[in-house]
Amino acid sequence: MLQKSFTRALQIIIGLRAGLFGNKIYLSTVTLEKVLGITTSGNSGLACDPLTGLVAYPAGCVVVLLNPKKNRQHHIINTSRKTITALSFSPDGKYLVTGESGHLPAVRLWDVAERRQVAELQKHKYGVSCVAFSPNSKYIVSVGNQHDMMVNVWAWKKDAVVAANKVSSKVTGVSFSEDSTYFVTVGNRHVKFWYLDHCKANKASAPVPLLGRSGLLGELKNNFFCDVACGRGSKSDSTFCITSSGLLCEFNSKRMLDKWVDLRMGLAQSLSLCEDMIFCGCADGTVRAFSPIDLHFICTLPRPHPLNCDVANLTETR
Repeated sequence: MLQKSFTRALQIIIGLRAGLFGNKIYLSTVTLEKVLGITTSGNSGLACDPLTGLVAYPAGCVVVLLNPKKNRQHHIINTSRKTITALSFSPDGKYLVTGESGHLPAVRLWDVAERRQVAELQKHKYGVSCVAFSPNSKYIVSVGNQHDMMVNVWAWKKDAVVAANKVSSKVTGVSFSEDSTYFVTVGNRHVKFWYLDHCKANKASAPVPLLGRSGLLGELKNNFFCDVACGRGSKSDSTFCITSSGLLCEFNSKRMLDKWVDLRMGLAQSLSLCEDMIFCGCADGTVRAFSPIDLHFICTLPRPHPLNCDVANLTETR
């Protein structure tokens, strides 16, 4: 139903732009002006360039580039017309990598400023659930969905997979370490560390097996880990995960679950961090902040105001 509503809204926008004559629509000068809605179903379908604040999210086969300060949209249209399922900015914000659904999906690289495709990487057989750049911009990692089950590491400038392996669980999040030596995937009863040492030494034409080691989950082994973020700065050796049941977890440099804290929310969904703050996205629009040093609770951010609400007339905080 959501997909049909979005498609109808898009048709209306295009129809108004193209012009109507009788019962026919002439599309000689069609221009996509505005997209209403978003079709992402997980954390990997929303990205923000930390340098400019530009927000990217999918709407069918279109990537919306939203400038929230100016409330202005630009659009990247997927040349394959396949639905975009995952996206991520490069560290410098110059490029955007996308994954898509369907048979033989591609991992595509886009120039953000020019909004044009600069690379098309194909190795997955089915849909792509997660994509990410390494902090040094040398690699892109793409994770297939539950039907594909492949993890590929791309040397994208060479259009080559340098390492690959299978993953046995549905993956919902991926994050690179600050030094780009490993990345972490999370999912249902799944936290796994993947190491890139063999990638650097690989000069062969065929990809080498990607080395993976499972996190030691202890008594939380039956949890659904829905998002992950590798530490930064003084906590670069740590990895932070969030469970759907509302637990914020920290893994140490030995992949061991070191500590966790209860968010006191019935549902948690997303995780983001900087050097001195961890932000946890929970149910009902609640965002809670913690210290990465000791997982100490800092504050709960004000929730977004209701639609069509005059903020100037509010007398109470929500």
